Amino acid sequence: MRSTFMGLEASKRGLFTQQSALYTTGHNIANANTQGYSRQRVNMQPTLGYPGTGLNAPKTAGFIGTGVEAHSVQRIRDGFIDRQYRQETNKLGYWESRSQAITQMEDILSEPSEFGLNESLNQFWKSLQDLSTNPENAGARKVVIQRGTAVAESFNYIHTQLSDIQANIKNELRVSTKDINSMLEQIASLNGQIAAIEPNGYMPNDLYDARDNLLDELSEYFPLEISYDKSGGGALDIAEGIVNVSIQTKTGAIAVVAGKDFSEMTTSLTSTETYEDYGQITFSSVGNATGGNYAYSDMPINKGKILSLIDSYGRGPAGAEVGYYPSMLENLNDMAKAFADEFNSVHQSGFSLPDELTGNSSTGLNFFEDGSGGTAITAANIIVANNLLTNPSLVAASNANAEEGNGQNALDLSNTKFTQLTVGTTTNTTVQTFYQSIIGQLGVDGEQANRLTYNSETIKMAVANNKASVSAVSLDEEMTNMITFQQAYNASARMITVVDETLDKIINGMGRVGI
Repeated sequence: MRSTFMGLEASKRGLFTQQSALYTTGHNIANANTQGYSRQRVNMQPTLGYPGTGLNAPKTAGFIGTGVEAHSVQRIRDGFIDRQYRQETNKLGYWESRSQAITQMEDILSEPSEFGLNESLNQFWKSLQDLSTNPENAGARKVVIQRGTAVAESFNYIHTQLSDIQANIKNELRVSTKDINSMLEQIASLNGQIAAIEPNGYMPNDLYDARDNLLDELSEYFPLEISYDKSGGGALDIAEGIVNVSIQTKTGAIAVVAGKDFSEMTTSLTSTETYEDYGQITFSSVGNATGGNYAYSDMPINKGKILSLIDSYGRGPAGAEVGYYPSMLENLNDMAKAFADEFNSVHQSGFSLPDELTGNSSTGLNFFEDGSGGTAITAANIIVANNLLTNPSLVAASNANAEEGNGQNALDLSNTKFTQLTVGTTTNTTVQTFYQSIIGQLGVDGEQANRLTYNSETIKMAVANNKASVSAVSLDEEMTNMITFQQAYNASARMITVVDETLDKIINGMGRVGI
């Protein structure tokens, strides 16, 4: 026989369940603007009908419903979109970092412009042509010295600025290492908290969100592989479990988070070394997080910010560095050396103004020299020779001794602009043609990086919109849900009133015949 108060119990369950749904709706609304928050819903299910099954169960025409219960509170996510979002974040991390590095390089080189190295060289050649027509003119000689100094300072400035940016990239690598280790530790810590909650039959949705946000951030640095281990005990079937994180390589995967264990990333980067072999990036093994070496040769192409930073900063042993900034610095050094060697060679063959006492001209003089006192001229140390700075009459404008009005060597110096040289490994090129070629390549690389950054950003935005359409809070939808759950709550309350009136008839109205 069914209970007299069965209706009250069913309605009470309705009140509690609709109240839970209302509270969850309020939680969604409160977090409508919270970054990375996923909307939640209460999964309702009817409670077991009456009567139960069994040989001794009372016979009725059928099951009578006993109400509803909140089975679980679940966040709304799409695992496929999450994976796609992290893949696009990974690509964008690479191209965004590369685009930024190239843009900074372009800003330093300032080409084409009125203030770049190319224009300094043009002004220098022009001053030599002017000197060839007035070789005895002191003003024209000072202009040649000033223009030559401008060329040397342009080399020095570009080298210094590029080296500074390279140092900043190195520092960014070191800071990124700390951030990555912090994220790995937080993910492992959240795993521990989730592992403590799920076996009790609860869904720690906000902890899931926090963990997924960290995975999204981590995917900017590395291509990730993510798997889950179900919690034991009374964990619900829809509980997500413990996340395991591995870094993809060409030859396998490196486990960096396994349950509560996480590997710590270390590099051999120090504040003093110039370059390091990035095969020495290591994820130390801790417990089930086996870690391993993350060799540059194993890194998937064009994936992850770490790879991009290494590509920009450079890698490899000293003297054999490979990378975007090392290559540009090497090109500038080769260019400065080829330019200075050729110019000095022609200058050494010329003669200065005759000495007032002896009447003879000086010859065999260098125009450019190593400012550090050595003999290896680079973009960093090239300067105009000190003796010419203090005495411009030593500029070898003449190709004959004691011929004051002979400006042939100044013209020869000016024509070095067209001399075919070997710059680094490039043969049969002029200094300016070589410089224009590396600037052109820089422009091509910059255009490619910007284009692929834009493409990656566009795709990521499209995926983010898909993600938001599934997981983000819609206030319109939540307001509709709020009214729905409110009316269901009101109806359950009214049902209690109806049952109360029914019971009143039984308790107070029955058995009163004749009273």
